[in-house]
Amino acid sequence: MTVTADGPLPRAPYDVTVVGAGVVGCAIARELARHPGLRVALVEAQDDVGQGTSKANTAILHTGFDARPGTLEARLVREGSRLLAAYAAESGIPVEPVGALLVAWDEEQLAALPRLAEKAVRNDHHATRPLDPEELYALEPRLGPGALGALHVPGESIICPWTTTLAYATQAVRHGVDLHLDCRVDQVNRRDEVHELTTSRGTLRTRHLVNAAGLHADTLDRELGHHTFTVTPRRGQLIVFDTFARDLVRHILLPVPTALGKGVLVAPTVYGNVLLGPTAEDLDDRRATQSTAEGLALLREKGCRILPALLDEEVTAVYAGLRAATEHDDYRISVHPEHAYVTVGGIRSTGLTASLAIAAHVTGLLAGSGLDLGPARELEPVRMPNLGEAFPRPYQRPELIAADPEYGTLVCHCERVTRGEIRDALASTIPPRSLDGLRRRTRARTGRCQGFSCGAAVRALFEEARA
Repeated sequence: MTVTADGPLPRAPYDVTVVGAGVVGCAIARELARHPGLRVALVEAQDDVGQGTSKANTAILHTGFDARPGTLEARLVREGSRLLAAYAAESGIPVEPVGALLVAWDEEQLAALPRLAEKAVRNDHHATRPLDPEELYALEPRLGPGALGALHVPGESIICPWTTTLAYATQAVRHGVDLHLDCRVDQVNRRDEVHELTTSRGTLRTRHLVNAAGLHADTLDRELGHHTFTVTPRRGQLIVFDTFARDLVRHILLPVPTALGKGVLVAPTVYGNVLLGPTAEDLDDRRATQSTAEGLALLREKGCRILPALLDEEVTAVYAGLRAATEHDDYRISVHPEHAYVTVGGIRSTGLTASLAIAAHVTGLLAGSGLDLGPARELEPVRMPNLGEAFPRPYQRPELIAADPEYGTLVCHCERVTRGEIRDALASTIPPRSLDGLRRRTRARTGRCQGFSCGAAVRALFEEARA
């Protein structure tokens, strides 16, 4: 297994290279690792997996009830939801099936609920049911006044997006995939049936190429002469409320969706926080992940109607992510056999849910375009640290502490992260290369003090491990 972040790249060509180590790219690399005869590379421009859209989404495992029936996205979300739920249970990824309530605040939205229930049935989700105001407020007593009804959507769940991406990448690397970090692809040429990728670390050669570059997928697509879609970065700003707010909400509270997306929601997280967001701002800048006063004011205005008591709670953090919106209302997954190339573009917020199904679909496209997959194998399962607040954490497990006292020594008191967890993350298959990477692996420095108390101790452990 190989993880590199500097030095020269191998001279021999790979059979397949996946560009982009977000949740979709990592899932594709993992699926290809099931075929031991293939030599596979996963290339990422940044210093860690899941550094783009994948780290800053709303962390919902969707049922796909409201996808446009008949689209590729609808099918892959439906299939992926079942696959990821099973994978999470096997791998220790926290999932909580809290269900969702699609809340109608006016007569027009109320009239739309039967159509959404019909759409759910067409998407093979038959469990939705309408709620009158009395039933709705019985389920969510802290909901703001004036709601006229809701559609109850059982099966919508919350999940840890950080651990999901890392689990895929870890499993891929352990089964022979080469992960090249800090390896930005600047140019692609094809000669003698081999792609030559000019990267920030030199030239990488590959016979087949998978473009899972997210916000930059259209740029890479044009390098190979295709002009079928344009990515418009859609910024979603979110507010994270402290764990004391968790008792205010029992379900994912969804608005009736619009053309720009699912709208502003209130949702619990597996870490015990409550999310408010996202906004939906179409931008030109693919690096504009800063929050704005206007965006946060809009979220507070929306939140005041949805869950008024939420705004009395402490804010732990704000963040923003960019989604790869396109001019099309479906995924842009296409194969170009003449170039031994597959585009995986336009993967919006449902990409986390659909990731394993997308990976199987893309692998099938590669096989259909001439890639000899060879025999398949079952992958050895991975067991990831469970970061969910509803699950036993190391500091709560006497038997674990008895075997290793480091699991009983707290470093981050807000999130109750131990020296043992930090040590394990720093020695893992894909160790963090930054404090933010360590945060995503352990929750250290994500609590109400945002590292004010534990920051120096966490940094010392990080620097000691990297010395």
